[in-house]
Amino acid sequence: MISPRYAAGLRSPRCTLWLTPLLLAWGADTVRADDAAPPRELAMRMESELFANGGDKPVARSLTLFRDGVAWDFLELPGDDDDKTLRLVEVVLHDPARDRVVVIDPKRNVKTQIETVRLERLAVSLASWARRDDDRLVRWAGGPDFDDGLTKTDTTIELAGPRVRYAVAHAPAPSNEAAMAYREFADTALLLRALLHPGGLPPFPRLALNRHLETAGAIPCEVTLEMDSRFASLGGRTDRMTCRHRLHPRLLTNDAAKIDDAAARSAAAEAVALAAFVERIAPPKE
Repeated sequence: MISPRYAAGLRSPRCTLWLTPLLLAWGADTVRADDAAPPRELAMRMESELFANGGDKPVARSLTLFRDGVAWDFLELPGDDDDKTLRLVEVVLHDPARDRVVVIDPKRNVKTQIETVRLERLAVSLASWARRDDDRLVRWAGGPDFDDGLTKTDTTIELAGPRVRYAVAHAPAPSNEAAMAYREFADTALLLRALLHPGGLPPFPRLALNRHLETAGAIPCEVTLEMDSRFASLGGRTDRMTCRHRLHPRLLTNDAAKIDDAAARSAAAEAVALAAFVERIAPPKE
């Protein structure tokens, strides 16, 4: 999903495919470690597109393929040229059975492996930091309780906080196993974004929404995040990000070949430590 995704920052498309996952725990205190793994035969695909401030062209796109108990996520972002054509910039293997995530940079032909326990520890430390921050929005986003701002119907979930509003439209998942697999992927994608691209709003409101979606046996169709600037009352603008998802309950004909190609890329890529990988993907300093 895009794990289209915005976990680490509102204005960076890499972080957004949180919306991919908007894409959508409870707080860091309940990162799930012992949920039953979904059946290995589960196969489905999620297409996600991220739109900014009412624009009609996506600023990011992702395709997530679930097969054999793992999820392959393909993230596309604008290139460096003037036409801003979306191009593949990152492939992520979510492998819950082995408690790991593998992030592949196809352009540089490098990869890094991150253990799930590292993301769990990040969640704990991030929540602890957020709950002590001076900014009311950041403190709220640290959780763990979001019930006061929560409104639900049969097809929507809304969560409101200081200067922020999440709105999720959802539909029934093909199965409870599919809802579980999606949440597991989306939760991991959010924490991964926070690790690779720190500096944005803490992911815990989104993680709470993911929990409610799984409980409802649902998959998101559209997720919108509206956030006022700190000085909105003095004329600051409101940022609005919308991620639209299309779920297919089975893989398409060419999806197996896409997974095989990604596996080959992973096998051929040079393994590097996380610090070296992050340095390579960091934006150039001015």
